Amino acid sequence: MSYKSILVHVDEKPRSQARVDVSLALAARFEAHVTALAVVPSPPNYRPSMPLLGPEIRQQQIRPYEERAEQALAHFSERARVEGRSAVETRTAHGDLLAATTLHARYNDLLVIGQYDPDDAADAADEARRYPELITLGVGRPVLVVPYAGRFPKLGEHIAVAWDAGREATRAVTDALPLLKQARKVTVLAVNADKVGRHGAEPGADIGLFLARHGVKVEVSQQQSGKLDVGTFLLSRLADMDADLLVMGAYGHSRLRELVVGGVTRTLLDSMTVPVIMSH
Repeated sequence: MSYKSILVHVDEKPRSQARVDVSLALAARFEAHVTALAVVPSPPNYRPSMPLLGPEIRQQQIRPYEERAEQALAHFSERARVEGRSAVETRTAHGDLLAATTLHARYNDLLVIGQYDPDDAADAADEARRYPELITLGVGRPVLVVPYAGRFPKLGEHIAVAWDAGREATRAVTDALPLLKQARKVTVLAVNADKVGRHGAEPGADIGLFLARHGVKVEVSQQQSGKLDVGTFLLSRLADMDADLLVMGAYGHSRLRELVVGGVTRTLLDSMTVPVIMSH
């Protein structure tokens, strides 16, 4: 398995450049094709009755959003040219961001998106804040979430794996194998394993053996979070280890007919300091 097709969501915001850089770097590493997707939303005050006013009025309303999408895609194309990447394309979709990204991502090996920016008024809205978790829980593909701050030129040299022996974590490890096999070092973190009965006699040993058989340079570390919640503990360990990527399962449960993530996933999405590959 390798990543041969990567989809990156781009927009007019400055942080889009970090996602573009990450996606192009991965494309160079795996000789992959990169598609940049810009989504043109419906105008904020758009109503179903507005088409009756005529196509000219609707076009006037939507044109500013189309211009922003064109600008984002032009920046991507220029960056790809500078990096010497020819296996690229750009796409524009109209409508709901979540639905459009989900549709296109299902035909790619990896989706690259951004963490919401708490200092951005638009990102602070609940819909934007929940976008990373909802796309991860529904898309059926691994999702690489890039933090809203920082640059990540050494992505995947030292990878941490949050391992709880569950289905989601298993899926995440399998989805991340192309990167895990290339990493200089992989550390499997089995946190509070004594409280989870599915690990087996030696927590982390079996997943370590599985990865080693794939040629991964892996070590296993059993950890206790103490008084910290697991999400906060993982963030602390990532900093101590100088890890540059985290692989983890996205844990969801149903509430009022909505799929929402559990506490560990939410903590990581809110406070991540390194990119995270998540699968569900």
